[in-house]
Amino acid sequence: MNKSPLLKFVSLKTYIVGFVLSLTLTLLAFGSVRLHEYLGKSLISNPYIIPVIFVFALTQLGVQLIFFLHLLKEDKPRWNMMFFISTFALIIMIVIASVWILNNLNYNMMPMEQAKYIIIDEGIELDTGF
Repeated sequence: MNKSPLLKFVSLKTYIVGFVLSLTLTLLAFGSVRLHEYLGKSLISNPYIIPVIFVFALTQLGVQLIFFLHLLKEDKPRWNMMFFISTFALIIMIVIASVWILNNLNYNMMPMEQAKYIIIDEGIELDTGF
């Protein structure tokens, strides 16, 4: 019987460990936000709560990739890893381009009060020709 090389890494134990780690990281992220809110934002200050959640999210991403998608478990031609990296790079490029476009649209299509403030702030001389 010819088994797939990936099946030698798959077991119920790895799925249970991955599930417990994912559940723990989710509860830690949720608990840190609830504790932050419950204690009146005194345990962790506002600028630090988002990086804490981001660290939990990245750790959970790693757990999901290793335990459920078996990203590091394949043999020599690491096609899954190359596909994942190229997809991740494409998503990052799309997000950065979208933020850049929206920022330019926000700057170039703003209400009159903000446009007047920028004209005064940058010292632009408006010659109407009248």
